[in-house]
Amino acid sequence: MSDDTPAVPLDFRRLSPDDMVRTAREHHAEMERRRTVRQFSEEPIPLEAVRECIAAASAAPSGAHRQPWTFVLVTEPNLKRQIREGAEAEERAFYGGRAGAEWLKDLEPFGTDANKPFLETCPALIVVFAQAKGPDGEKHYYVPESVGIACGFLLTALHRAGLATLTHTPSPMRFLREILGRPKHERPFLVIPVGFPADGCEVPAITRKPLDRVLVER
Repeated sequence: MSDDTPAVPLDFRRLSPDDMVRTAREHHAEMERRRTVRQFSEEPIPLEAVRECIAAASAAPSGAHRQPWTFVLVTEPNLKRQIREGAEAEERAFYGGRAGAEWLKDLEPFGTDANKPFLETCPALIVVFAQAKGPDGEKHYYVPESVGIACGFLLTALHRAGLATLTHTPSPMRFLREILGRPKHERPFLVIPVGFPADGCEVPAITRKPLDRVLVER
């Protein structure tokens, strides 16, 4: 840190080793419960909770602290309908030939297709945009990495707040910038439907890779 950079004391809460392990295990168990949901209730959700989750996402680290993200919270029914129409147009092309046979085969267990009703039935959409540069042309660094970390923060916060989510990435996503009136220096990154699960909601019976498949210690 340079001598002319203002600094403040670090606000850090140190735990005992036992509390560290307990807290980590509790968080792991809670995140194991998080599942992608495609069947949403139309029941309203507390938008202030969603705003707080977006604020938490904005606390994520970013390259040179540029914070190269914009979160657009969409609740207006007409906008949700337009987003669904735009997404389904791209998805029809995807399922109709743009995706390879292997990709489509890998998707079969999840029962997905070009129809995306959840984009309208969920009470809110969060459309995340990555800023290639600042509004005044200032350079941004590690944009995909920074925005990806912020989205991880956001999904975790929404789950801990008691909300169900889905990560949706129709490709290409240029239509989102047009519908939502975002500037050219912003690129659509991710669509996150948010709400409560529909009554009787079911999710695929999947398992996750065990720790020894994803962790290497040297």
